[in-house]
Amino acid sequence: MVTIYTSPSCAYCAMAKRLLAQKGVVATEIDIAADAGGMADMMRRSGRRTVPQVFIGERHVGGYDDLARLEREGGLDAALAA
Repeated sequence: MVTIYTSPSCAYCAMAKRLLAQKGVVATEIDIAADAGGMADMMRRSGRRTVPQVFIGERHVGGYDDLARLEREGGLDAALAA
């Protein structure tokens, strides 16, 4: 299960969702602008205040740059399969 915290005007959020979609992942998206507790939950889980924040299961991957780095290094498929 992949969870991604986003906001509507975030270009990096769109890029993260596109990368996950290319991998065939249907992520659970939490829009922190629409979900009153979304920001607090994201900060509690990640320790970060910026979107996107991506989780694969309970593993915090990070933001888009972290997700893209994981893909470039060949680890994203393995993380998704675990």
